[in-house]
Formats: sequence, structure tokens, C-alpha cells
Amino acid sequence: MAYADACVHPYPAGDTSLPRMALEARELGFATIVSTGGAGEFFGVRAVQGVVIGARTFKDVVKAVRRAPEAALVAVCAGDESFTRSAVSLGGVHVLKGVHQGPKNAFDHVAARTAGERGVAVEIDLAPIVALRGRDRQRVLACYADILFLHRRYGFPLCIASNARSVLDQRSVREAIGLCSLFGMDGDEAGAALSSVEGLLNRPETVRVVE
Repeated sequence: MAYADACVHPYPAGDTSLPRMALEARELGFATIVSTGGAGEFFGVRAVQGVVIGARTFKDVVKAVRRAPEAALVAVCAGDESFTRSAVSLGGVHVLKGVHQGPKNAFDHVAARTAGERGVAVEIDLAPIVALRGRDRQRVLACYADILFLHRRYGFPLCIASNARSVLDQRSVREAIGLCSLFGMDGDEAGAALSSVEGLLNRPETVRVVE
């Protein structure tokens, strides 16, 4: 499988250059990274431009999606129930990001069904699993377990991201699979999630924004 880290943040958002993160990704078993700091190919690793939209209103999301580069992987940060349902139904959105940071139950059965129909992935962010401890970490794992349950029922894609801002934050394929096992994801499911980026970039649906 050609594995991809679905989001890294090189300099200037982080402290490591994009080529250096690409080199580290290669050593960790990845063929592709989605980068919020540019695109290209470095050391045999493809860096895809990633756009993260954290707009507060859906109107602003629509504007930001319209401005995104044609070849970019576009991720929208989750909000409340209504916002999240609208985000996953919007043409041009590839990934729903930060569900673990949103209100409880914001990503519900309705949003999950729509994501499945539209081919919108939900991101599993490894950073909080690594960084948090105690009750906060358990909340994140419980949220990811709920996402996994909905994924198995409605079939929307999952993607896995380190959200690294330094080479020290990047995780290997093996580590990613191990971390995902903490909330019940099996090896085949983790492998599919680590391989989902190419499919997201090549979805049949081509309409970016529905007015």
C-alpha cells in the first residue's frame, strides 16, 4: 500500500522545512504527505497541498473552498451539529477535521450518512492521543471509537494524520496503526485509512461549490 500522512504543518507553521519532513516521512514508511506549507516531490515523497479551513460561519467556508487551489486536499474543521452537516455536504470538501475538538455529538448519524454518500473522510488526528494524558486522552479515544462505529455503519472514509509541526512529531506507519488500535481500529482498517488520500483526491464528484 502507498501510505499517506493526511496532514503535516511544515515551516512557517511549524519548525521544520517541508523537504526535511518529506525525508522523515520516507523513513517512517510514507509515500505521500499532505502539507499545509506547499507541494512538490522531495526524496521520492509526494507532498500534496493541503488547505485547512477553520471558518466560523458556513458562508465563510463556502468562500474559502472556492478559493482553494484545484489540486489541494481541502479539510474543514468541525463545528456544531448544523455546521458539520453542512460542511460534509459541500462540494470540494475532502476531509472533516477536528471532530474531537467540536461539541459532543456534532458528528452524528445524519452527518455520517452524508459523509458516506459524498465520500468525505473524517480525520483521525494522532497528536492528541500522543500528547494528552488521563481523562482528556480518554475523551479523545472515546470520540474516535464513536467515529469508528459510524464509519463501519455508513462507510465514509477515514484518514490518519500526525498533524506534526516538527520531525519529532511525525509517526511511523507502525506507530500509527498501534495508536489507532487503542480505540478499536484493526490493522486492515488502519491500513485503509492510511491509504485513503489518493482516493479522496480522485473522487468522481468534481463540483467544488454548490450555491
